[in-house]
Amino acid sequence: MRLSAWDLTIERGGRRLFAGLSFAVDQGAALVVTGPNGAGKSTLLRALCGFLPLEAGGFALEGGDAERTVGEQAHYLGHADGVKGALTAGENLAFAAAMLGGRSSREAQRDALARVGLAHVIDFPARLLSAGQRRRVALARLLIADRPLWLLDEPATALDAAAQAALAAIMQGRLRGGGIIVAAAHAPLGLDGAQELRLGATEQAAP
Repeated sequence: MRLSAWDLTIERGGRRLFAGLSFAVDQGAALVVTGPNGAGKSTLLRALCGFLPLEAGGFALEGGDAERTVGEQAHYLGHADGVKGALTAGENLAFAAAMLGGRSSREAQRDALARVGLAHVIDFPARLLSAGQRRRVALARLLIADRPLWLLDEPATALDAAAQAALAAIMQGRLRGGGIIVAAAHAPLGLDGAQELRLGATEQAAP
């Protein structure tokens, strides 16, 4: 499996963010998108999900499900955690599982929360959780349903050092399982051997 993008051109608000952008990420590999604020990191991820239109170019998940779009085969984690405050941490995962066709059992919820160090808050209303805990609940959604492609926008936001280490372990596990990760980040994510795509300079992936 491979995520390939070719000659991407995207404009927002009448400003061209990048043009002629091409890259490829193989199965079991990660691409970290870097660059200054406003360079188009979040925009690129949202375009790969199908949320934003392209001016030119295209992309495909080669070896994926030909009947589904790239976005339908991806987990997307944006700046907003998307956690519903009126639901408990476990209920948020059950809701995600129902939407994504994942594992909705109580055991699956607890296992996913345990991976992010939050098994003890499974019955806590999300509105009572800290920003870092809510972010970890959002990360646990990655584990509740299987998707070959993870598109992560600043996934370490609001995480302390221990949670960042847990995130790195989760991402490395996904890569070992044959997944593909594209993540926008300002700081290292602990992904050994990841390619870097720097926007706002020469847009090309580097080993």
